[in-house]
Amino acid sequence: MRPDATRLRDEDAASTEAGDTEAAWSLGVAEAGRRISAGVLTPSDLLESVLARIDAVDGAIRSYVRVIANEARAEAARATAEIAAGHWCGPLHGVPFAVKDNYDVAGVPAAAGGRVRLGRIPDRDATLVAALRGAGAVLVGKLATWEYGTGDGGEYFDLPFPPARNPWDLSRFTGGSSTGAGAAVAAGTAPFALGSDTTGSVRLPAGACGVTGAIATGGRLSLEGVLPNCHSLDTPGPICRSAEDAATILGTLLGERDLARGIGAPVSGMRVAVVRDIGRGFDAADEPMRRAFERAVETLESLGVVLEEARLPTPAAECLAVTQMIGPAESAAIHEAELRERAGDLGRALRGKLLAGAGVRAVDYIQALRRRTEIAIALDVLMARFDALVTYGALRLPPRLGVEPEMTRFTLETMLTPFNLAGTPALVQRTGFSDEGLPTHWQIAAGRGREGAMLRLAAAYERTRPHDGWPDIPAAAPPPPAVAPQTGAPSADFRARAGRMALDGLSDADLGRMQELEAATVSRGAALPRPSAKEVRPDFGSRTISPRTSGHGRSATGNQLEPTGEDHG
Repeated sequence: MRPDATRLRDEDAASTEAGDTEAAWSLGVAEAGRRISAGVLTPSDLLESVLARIDAVDGAIRSYVRVIANEARAEAARATAEIAAGHWCGPLHGVPFAVKDNYDVAGVPAAAGGRVRLGRIPDRDATLVAALRGAGAVLVGKLATWEYGTGDGGEYFDLPFPPARNPWDLSRFTGGSSTGAGAAVAAGTAPFALGSDTTGSVRLPAGACGVTGAIATGGRLSLEGVLPNCHSLDTPGPICRSAEDAATILGTLLGERDLARGIGAPVSGMRVAVVRDIGRGFDAADEPMRRAFERAVETLESLGVVLEEARLPTPAAECLAVTQMIGPAESAAIHEAELRERAGDLGRALRGKLLAGAGVRAVDYIQALRRRTEIAIALDVLMARFDALVTYGALRLPPRLGVEPEMTRFTLETMLTPFNLAGTPALVQRTGFSDEGLPTHWQIAAGRGREGAMLRLAAAYERTRPHDGWPDIPAAAPPPPAVAPQTGAPSADFRARAGRMALDGLSDADLGRMQELEAATVSRGAALPRPSAKEVRPDFGSRTISPRTSGHGRSATGNQLEPTGEDHG
């Protein structure tokens, strides 16, 4: 049903009707959609406001790698005409968005943050991009990402595009790998963006930049036309400004408009697990994050939510170890040809991951897959007892750029990976600010197929502290120049074995590095829990974890199916 102007707040409607559309960039997705539908804001006016905002601040935050202004203006003009003629097609009609550079967009270069693919121009849109455009959303451009959506938490100057900056403090890390998506939404240069999340790459930038990032149940959203990082863990998701916005976007992509309609339901009586215990392997959360988490939990209690202390069945540190087997192995298989033929053109982080993955033993990869299934089943059992679960996302505030040990720690030591392994929906949202003015956040998760409960709880919390203010972004400084990938000191080791692996085209430096990485990978793999010789094979029932197919075994849109228990990334 199309909303009308009476649903707008009086002061909001008055300001827009008076022609004050310059600040329309600051509207969230749902609010912009309501104004467009009510006829008090046109898609063309909204787009011009967003483009002006990009011109004003993106030189400082560097969130975009390409803005397609002419194409966007044509799409916005078409949406404006359609709505004026009475052909409104839904809450995203006329709303601008941007996508991470690993998504295909017809006719637009798709480098995925790297050199090797700089000249690649797809001839069709990724499935989710096509779905959003089909819903009337207006594509503005493509956003910065770590190369191929992978990295170890560094600041990479050996790539063709400079690193994005955190709008709340340009000296701070955005989180990765959807670096530009988090920065753009936080800065108001895109009402929402599509990212991808393998071990937290939607939720970590959202948390670091003080916005909302969500993933749906694994396999429910198509990854067709998204450059893969890790077949069995990749999942797409939106970064936006609120739980209501996330419900609007996910509802459109999943074909479930009731998601947005249901978020206003009362949360009193909901049973929610509170996971404070980080588990062995990671240090406790920093004090600003801990205080913010406790305040958020108190807010839920004041709303009548029934809270119960719980613990993840598998510590997040062990979940990370499992992903550190699966991720590099699958990435090396996906990008094997590029490692063999173009290793010198790959950035340090990606090249290191592929070299490590090429040395993963088959026995360790299989053990990691087995352990993943056990982790997923155990988390399913826990989640079945509750409507939702709340815990930390990252455990630290966003670190300063250039301090790579802290950036790596921020990236790896999180509570994000358990939900990737289990294929459960999860969402990160802002909970306030530290004394330094940096955003804090927490994470809400729910059982597979229960996106509605997750979004309902997030929206209820959000209504107690709505979006409050925008970052003060200083004038742009010139970006540092990109530099060619560095291969380090040469080594003569490992050449014979590399020949047997058909990797003899690598430089001696890369082979030496691969030998070092392989030793670390074998050690990590050997540390994974093994079943005893007498262990009875567990009955996993219908709970399976399987890699995605090229078409995901789903409909063309990938958004009309009910959860099946399969995780296609």
